[in-house]
Amino acid sequence: MKDNSRLTAKNSVKHVLFGSLIGTTIEFFDFYIYANAAVLVFPQLFFPSSDNTLATLQSLATFSIAFLSRPLGSAFFGHYGDKIGRKFTLVAALLTMGISTVAIGFLPSYASIGVAAPLLLMLCRFGQGVGLGGEWGGAVLLAIENAPPNKRAWYGMFPQLGAPIGLLLSGGTFLLLTDTLSNEDFMNYGWRIPFIASSLLVIVGFYIRTKITETPSFENSKKEQEEVKIPFLTLIKSYKNQLIFGTFAAVTTFLVFYLMTVFTLSWATSDLGFAKRDFLLIQLFSVLFFAVFIPISAVVADIIGRRTMLIIATTAIAVFGFAFSYFLNSGSSVMITVFLCTGMALMGFTYGPLGTFLSELFPTAVRYSGASLTFNLAGILGAAFAPMIAIWLASTYSLTYVGYYLTIAASISLFALLVISKEEHKF
Repeated sequence: MKDNSRLTAKNSVKHVLFGSLIGTTIEFFDFYIYANAAVLVFPQLFFPSSDNTLATLQSLATFSIAFLSRPLGSAFFGHYGDKIGRKFTLVAALLTMGISTVAIGFLPSYASIGVAAPLLLMLCRFGQGVGLGGEWGGAVLLAIENAPPNKRAWYGMFPQLGAPIGLLLSGGTFLLLTDTLSNEDFMNYGWRIPFIASSLLVIVGFYIRTKITETPSFENSKKEQEEVKIPFLTLIKSYKNQLIFGTFAAVTTFLVFYLMTVFTLSWATSDLGFAKRDFLLIQLFSVLFFAVFIPISAVVADIIGRRTMLIIATTAIAVFGFAFSYFLNSGSSVMITVFLCTGMALMGFTYGPLGTFLSELFPTAVRYSGASLTFNLAGILGAAFAPMIAIWLASTYSLTYVGYYLTIAASISLFALLVISKEEHKF
């Protein structure tokens, strides 16, 4: 094994971990403020309809656009991340996401410009997806390619922590705005504030990212001339199984999260009669469990292995699906809080080691592209249409079938984890 001590010294541990965390926090903050607005704001302002359910479904359709565009971001930014380096690509992905998000805050509504309003919203959402598609993989690699071999899951969980932190910031912001503004003021201009204010976070993230040097793994790969001409084609040709099974292994992570957040927020505030503020408070409390169990799962994963940790977590999620309707149909705030906290804890268990697991499936020369594509393809299958499918299942059949939906997805992920190659590539 090569001595990477000289290369590693370029990036201090604090700089690496904070640099990976701050970027994903910003990206997920941007991503989640859209999710909140897609339920609370956009159906009224961009998709006016006499049928509230139809307006919500139309709004959630634009939510799915980002998941469809994320693989494009993975392919584009992954190509350059594997060819010219992680640093430049991380900065470019951050700016793509940030500009798209700020632009949403300035969009006129349907009442002002008609059908052009939802079309512009979809364009901005597309840009968000492209940016996040390139951001996540680079942030994870920044962490784990600077990590000691026995602490890869621990290092790799720092960018994962950006998800609950971003969710807390976005949900807290919307809660603060709804508490301090009248409903009319909130719908007129208040909802725009978090989108525009995200520009401040982007500036901070941009500054930090420009101070980070390349990872030791990437520099060693360049020195040993391991570069491939077109990373995406190499993935398809030589790492097809890793792409396919890695994607299915990650599907349940996305599904459980968006059922616990977007679907439950929509269903509880429409069909269960919860006030938006009350349910947002419950959700924000449950996110704490998501945040706490990410580092716990990473510690365990470094001891028993990333794949084993994911198998255990996915099995637990499959069982959890059978209890779905029991909790939500109870009508009890306490029971629903327990339900959300349990779901978010399971999310933390599967999300903590996921980035490290997916990255270890690929060698350095195609790792950025490979990890990003598997993660974001899983996003399409597990999340792009999950809220709409869940609303349709619950409305047409019952909440029990939403639970079956989760259990079936978890079973597919479990199968993928059991058959995927155990080969680990060098770092």
